[in-house]
Amino acid sequence: MPSISGSFSGKIIKEFGISPKDQANHDLSIAEVNGIQKSPDALWDNSEITYWGITDLLDGKGSQTGYFDNIHRDQGRDWGTFEGRVTTTPAGLIVEGKYTFIGGDSTYEGLTGGGTFKILAKSETEVEATWTGSYELAKAQSNKS
Repeated sequence: MPSISGSFSGKIIKEFGISPKDQANHDLSIAEVNGIQKSPDALWDNSEITYWGITDLLDGKGSQTGYFDNIHRDQGRDWGTFEGRVTTTPAGLIVEGKYTFIGGDSTYEGLTGGGTFKILAKSETEVEATWTGSYELAKAQSNKS
């Protein structure tokens, strides 16, 4: 499986939050984030990522789960899921976790793999992310048979 890495600066496009009254300092939110990927791997470089994260925080710590969608320069797409642990720091909200590819079309049909990521929400509208992992395209998998 080829290794991949990359980063992106993203903008929080939409966000909605509530504070349930079940416990003190409990916050739930959902957000849509959009950005352009930078990667040494030509397949992922300049792809447009959109992700939707659901965050559950209690006293500034908790979890985030969600879905992502990459639109590649060659017009193909891939998508998947992610989950991570969230901590609040003076620098901003940090999410660290794992992602998994679950599908794709065109060149990315049958894509498998995944990896790890780290996101820093620098403000209410800006995020910075880095990621590493590995992937295999279905075409490469069929060539092994």
